[in-house]
Amino acid sequence: MEIVRESTDNIVRLSIAGELTIYAVGELMTALQAELGHPSELEIDLSGVSELDTAGFQQLYLAKREALSHGKQLRLTGHSSATRAVLEIYRMEPYFGDPVLIPAAGQP
Repeated sequence: MEIVRESTDNIVRLSIAGELTIYAVGELMTALQAELGHPSELEIDLSGVSELDTAGFQQLYLAKREALSHGKQLRLTGHSSATRAVLEIYRMEPYFGDPVLIPAAGQP
Protein backbone atom coordinates (compact mmCIF):
# COMPACT_ATOMS: atom_id res chain seq x y z
CA MET A 1 0.00 0.00 0.00
CA GLU A 2 1.17 3.51 -0.79
CA ILE A 3 -0.03 6.68 0.95
CA VAL A 4 0.59 10.07 -0.65
CA ARG A 5 0.01 13.18 1.44
CA GLU A 6 -0.99 16.51 -0.11
CA SER A 7 -1.87 19.67 1.74
CA THR A 8 -3.72 22.74 0.47
CA ASP A 9 -5.08 25.56 2.59
CA ASN A 10 -6.82 23.85 5.50
CA ILE A 11 -7.29 20.41 3.88
CA VAL A 12 -4.95 17.43 4.08
CA ARG A 13 -5.52 14.78 1.45
CA LEU A 14 -4.25 11.22 1.82
CA SER A 15 -4.38 9.24 -1.42
CA ILE A 16 -4.24 5.50 -0.86
CA ALA A 17 -3.10 3.10 -3.59
CA GLY A 18 -2.93 -0.68 -3.42
CA GLU A 19 -4.39 -3.15 -0.97
CA LEU A 20 -5.95 -1.78 2.20
CA THR A 21 -5.90 -5.06 4.08
CA ILE A 22 -4.85 -6.46 7.43
CA TYR A 23 -1.25 -6.42 6.22
CA ALA A 24 -1.26 -2.65 5.62
CA VAL A 25 -3.56 -1.16 8.26
CA GLY A 26 -0.68 -0.39 10.61
CA GLU A 27 0.77 2.00 8.05
CA LEU A 28 -2.59 3.68 7.55
CA MET A 29 -3.17 3.91 11.31
CA THR A 30 0.15 5.72 11.77
CA ALA A 31 -0.64 8.18 8.97
CA LEU A 32 -4.15 8.86 10.28
CA GLN A 33 -3.04 9.37 13.88
CA ALA A 34 -0.52 11.97 12.73
CA GLU A 35 -3.19 13.85 10.77
CA LEU A 36 -5.98 13.69 13.36
CA GLY A 37 -3.79 15.71 15.72
CA HIS A 38 -3.82 18.72 13.36
CA PRO A 39 -6.66 21.24 13.00
CA SER A 40 -7.05 20.78 9.24
CA GLU A 41 -9.82 18.85 7.52
CA LEU A 42 -8.89 15.38 6.32
CA GLU A 43 -9.81 13.84 3.00
CA ILE A 44 -9.00 10.23 2.11
CA ASP A 45 -8.94 9.43 -1.60
CA LEU A 46 -9.79 5.75 -2.10
CA SER A 47 -9.68 5.71 -5.90
CA GLY A 48 -6.45 3.69 -5.94
CA VAL A 49 -7.55 1.02 -3.45
CA SER A 50 -7.53 -2.34 -5.21
CA GLU A 51 -8.67 -4.44 -2.24
CA LEU A 52 -10.37 -3.61 1.05
CA ASP A 53 -10.87 -6.22 3.75
CA THR A 54 -12.53 -6.03 7.15
CA ALA A 55 -9.38 -4.75 8.87
CA GLY A 56 -9.05 -1.95 6.32
CA PHE A 57 -12.72 -1.07 6.68
CA GLN A 58 -12.38 -1.02 10.47
CA GLN A 59 -9.49 1.43 10.18
CA LEU A 60 -11.58 3.78 8.04
CA TYR A 61 -14.48 3.45 10.49
CA LEU A 62 -12.24 4.25 13.47
CA ALA A 63 -10.71 7.21 11.66
CA LYS A 64 -14.18 8.66 11.03
CA ARG A 65 -15.19 8.06 14.65
CA GLU A 66 -12.03 9.70 15.97
CA ALA A 67 -12.44 12.68 13.66
CA LEU A 68 -16.02 13.17 14.83
CA SER A 69 -14.99 12.93 18.49
CA HIS A 70 -12.40 15.68 17.89
CA GLY A 71 -14.83 17.86 15.95
CA LYS A 72 -12.90 17.36 12.71
CA GLN A 73 -14.19 16.84 9.21
CA LEU A 74 -13.11 13.58 7.52
CA ARG A 75 -14.27 12.78 4.01
CA LEU A 76 -13.84 9.68 1.87
CA THR A 77 -13.58 10.44 -1.84
CA GLY A 78 -12.92 8.63 -5.10
CA HIS A 79 -14.37 5.32 -3.96
CA SER A 80 -12.87 2.46 -5.97
CA SER A 81 -15.02 -0.52 -6.90
CA ALA A 82 -13.40 -2.48 -4.05
CA THR A 83 -14.32 0.17 -1.47
CA ARG A 84 -17.83 0.62 -2.87
CA ALA A 85 -18.42 -3.13 -2.59
CA VAL A 86 -17.39 -3.27 1.07
CA LEU A 87 -19.38 -0.18 2.05
CA GLU A 88 -22.40 -1.66 0.30
CA ILE A 89 -22.03 -5.07 1.99
CA TYR A 90 -21.82 -3.45 5.43
CA ARG A 91 -24.41 -0.80 4.49
CA MET A 92 -22.17 1.90 5.88
CA GLU A 93 -22.50 4.60 3.23
CA PRO A 94 -24.79 6.67 5.52
CA TYR A 95 -22.33 6.49 8.43
CA PHE A 96 -19.56 8.06 6.39
CA GLY A 97 -22.00 10.47 4.74
CA ASP A 98 -19.89 11.00 1.64
CA PRO A 99 -21.30 10.79 -1.88
CA VAL A 100 -20.37 7.45 -3.43
CA LEU A 101 -20.12 8.02 -7.16
CA ILE A 102 -20.40 5.07 -9.51
CA PRO A 103 -18.41 5.62 -12.70
CA ALA A 104 -20.01 5.17 -16.12
CA ALA A 105 -19.64 1.78 -17.82
CA GLY A 106 -16.09 1.11 -18.92
CA GLN A 107 -14.54 3.42 -16.31
CA PRO A 108 -12.43 2.05 -13.42
